[in-house]
Amino acid sequence: MPSTNTGAGFGPADRLAQDPESVRRRFWIKFKKVVARLPFAEDLLAAYYCAFDRQTPRHVQAALLGAIAYFILPFDFIPDMLPVLGFTDDAAVLATAIRMVASHITPEHRDAARAALKRGVPEEGASQA
Repeated sequence: MPSTNTGAGFGPADRLAQDPESVRRRFWIKFKKVVARLPFAEDLLAAYYCAFDRQTPRHVQAALLGAIAYFILPFDFIPDMLPVLGFTDDAAVLATAIRMVASHITPEHRDAARAALKRGVPEEGASQA
């Protein structure tokens, strides 16, 4: 994907979002570590599948990649290791991105997310089912 400004206003996430392969690789590493603590795991996976779907428009991919990049960054406004509060900022960023592009997250993306969660932690680089 060509260099795209996600407009998220958070420089490190914006820069990371410009490298989709790095986002893909780092997403699965972090997701595997924290999936049990994520109440929004299904939404996050649906957003991931939408972001990497070739049918998804570029501007939607950019918005979702920015939100996913924020999730995988090792630092953020509220440290992820804090019980209960740790992922609230990640959830807020993701919820905002999903609301902006909700019509592009299809039932197939959500089905793939549910199926992946039922199978257990997905494999790194897994694509949409």
